[in-house]
Amino acid sequence: MTRMTAPLRVTGAAVAASTLLTLWAAGPARAHGAPTDPVSRVVACSPDGGSRARSAACRAAIAANGAPFTAWDNLRVADVNGRDRQMIPDGKLCSGGLPAYKGLDLARSDWPSTRLAPGAKLTMTYASTIPHEGTFKLYLTKPGYDPTKPLTWSDIPARPFAEVKDPALTGGAYHIRATLPADRTGHHVLFTIWQNSSTPDTYYSCSDVVFAKGTPPKGTTATSSSPAQRGEDRTSTSPSHREHTAAPSEKAADAAAAPQARSSGPDSSPVASATDAGSGPSAPVLAGGAAAVLVLTGGAALALRLRRR
Repeated sequence: MTRMTAPLRVTGAAVAASTLLTLWAAGPARAHGAPTDPVSRVVACSPDGGSRARSAACRAAIAANGAPFTAWDNLRVADVNGRDRQMIPDGKLCSGGLPAYKGLDLARSDWPSTRLAPGAKLTMTYASTIPHEGTFKLYLTKPGYDPTKPLTWSDIPARPFAEVKDPALTGGAYHIRATLPADRTGHHVLFTIWQNSSTPDTYYSCSDVVFAKGTPPKGTTATSSSPAQRGEDRTSTSPSHREHTAAPSEKAADAAAAPQARSSGPDSSPVASATDAGSGPSAPVLAGGAAAVLVLTGGAALALRLRRR
């Protein structure tokens, strides 16, 4: 009798483990992505934003929102199909017109920001937990942009300064390189549109950036680190004119991958590519799911040994 029931119990445990594994694999399906460097408003003000989330602008955004920006990777609108200017209303570009993210549209000059240099090379880190095919379009607000007024389409150039199609998802993020326009100074918004071709969704994000006057030294790049990407609690701005030396993995990825990029703005000559760097926010979730499966299957094996004794 014992020999008959033990296999049945193990089979039940195996089925449960299989079900848990399926749920674990499907769990991150809600997660998609947003820029973590230069940090976007939705990431900075999320629970993963560290000290940035405690800034006056983020506190005001959360209060206006009525809820925290927990789903920072889910700011997406379906069935836009490239009709961004027709579908997304003026004054609601940062929220994509979604009520759940309306706090991101507040007209303020004190949003957590990243310091950049005019004309410098930028590497954008766009964290994502699920690979999607699609095109990234990067825009900078026009010269003379006033951050104390609602962001409208008239503030956004007709053509992006960089456009990248189907970059590789490496290390939990897309890494997009571009050359920044050289004629910006002061506070601006880096507005990113990610139009999926593998899903009907389009993602919108606003990253606040501050340009210093002058020309960057030769060979420098403008970068920052975000707490969501590096697991650190940093101040609201990062140093500009950082010297950049490509890691071996970046060089290998640059040689192996060549995403389709083109210059589509009159004020810059963008260079875009995918690099291999960084780690995505999905790693802890995946690790936790795997641990749960191991605990369950290990328990089943232990139960079998006890029954045989």
